[in-house]
Amino acid sequence: MEWWFYLLFFFGGLGMLLLIGVPVAFAFMLVNLVGVYVFWGGAIGLHQLILSIDSSVSSFVLVPVPMFILMGTVMFHSGIAFKMIDVLDQWLGRIAGRLAVLAIGAGALFATLTGVAMGSVAMLGSTLAPDMERRGYAKSMSLGPILASGSLAIMIPPSALAVILASFGKFSVGKLLVGIIIPGFLLALVYIIYIVVRCHLQPSLAPPYAVDPTAIPQRLKNTVVHVLPPMSIILLVIGTIFGGIATPTEAAAVGALLSFVVAMVYGKLNWEIVKKAVGSATALSVMVLVILTSSAAFSQLLSFSGVTPAITNLATGLPVHPLVVLLLMQIVVIFLGMFIEQTSIILVTIPIFMPIVGAMGWDPIWFGAIMMLNLEMATISPPFGLSLFVMKGIASRGTTMGDIYRAALPFIGLNLFVMGLMIAFPAIVLWLPGLMN
Repeated sequence: MEWWFYLLFFFGGLGMLLLIGVPVAFAFMLVNLVGVYVFWGGAIGLHQLILSIDSSVSSFVLVPVPMFILMGTVMFHSGIAFKMIDVLDQWLGRIAGRLAVLAIGAGALFATLTGVAMGSVAMLGSTLAPDMERRGYAKSMSLGPILASGSLAIMIPPSALAVILASFGKFSVGKLLVGIIIPGFLLALVYIIYIVVRCHLQPSLAPPYAVDPTAIPQRLKNTVVHVLPPMSIILLVIGTIFGGIATPTEAAAVGALLSFVVAMVYGKLNWEIVKKAVGSATALSVMVLVILTSSAAFSQLLSFSGVTPAITNLATGLPVHPLVVLLLMQIVVIFLGMFIEQTSIILVTIPIFMPIVGAMGWDPIWFGAIMMLNLEMATISPPFGLSLFVMKGIASRGTTMGDIYRAALPFIGLNLFVMGLMIAFPAIVLWLPGLMN
């Protein structure tokens, strides 16, 4: 049979199962079961599927995934993350679009602690959006920054999704984690500049209001007490990876342990917090790892049936500039992001994308950073980006999907601007990894 028939079978079957509501992991598994039985020789193929599942999760490089998730859940359930936002609020003063800027700053903080886009949107939407509305903020300046804050969730390390992308793509986890640092903070800076400039030009979007001043000595004390310890954990994790002192797995394990220590020092660690943190981390980790196991054979099926090499040859043989191929790949990611979550997108696309990356001679760290930015942008892309519906669920009554779409569009444009900079100037991504030991 022709390779396009196998492609139609695999992705058509997967798409149909997802559309009728079958969970992602089970959809992958059902397609795998049929595929291996038909293409790998019946019962022998099923035995090979079991071996493939075992090898996909018994990997040392995947250990940072549950460790990073646990670190975030401890910080969240102990209330450390919310205290950090209070301190950030004290430093902002009377800046134009103050609460919108706070949403971006809080998103950056949550990014270092949780790495989950839709979780950040839900959290900030339920806490900051009502206050913005009460103070007369326009919907475009209240909903938009909160949606944008989710874009920072995987672009500022530590990021569990970066670990999944790098390990599944078979390139350096540590270098990708370091490579997204500058793009992540650049994205946050571009958001803040846009908000401040626009609110300065159109004050009606974010009416100013009186702020009770906090003395600088008190602000410094609060920063040292409530921000420095948890941020030190993040700096330690990234610093040891950057310096070659520890592997991402070792650094993540130390970070998870220290998150418990910091919570205990703050007097926030009790049995109830431990149960919530470990329970949440376990549920999220199991979900991710089950999807990973279900997708392992899927990538092997694509390769075995000839789909992957055929698409690679097709992409490299197109009479167009390589940049056009890169843009087409990113459009595919945006489209998929309207329907399925990020981990699933990685597992659907990476088996096809990475051979093209190798054939084109692109640096996988550079490509991985671009794709990570795109994965988050896809979740706020109309009409079906998943974070848009999270926002709809927590927004005030009377908020329409049209309001949410319009609020998201300027920040999608800013994401595209930063992505363009990353494509035009690869050093934005590759400079820091190039300094690693």
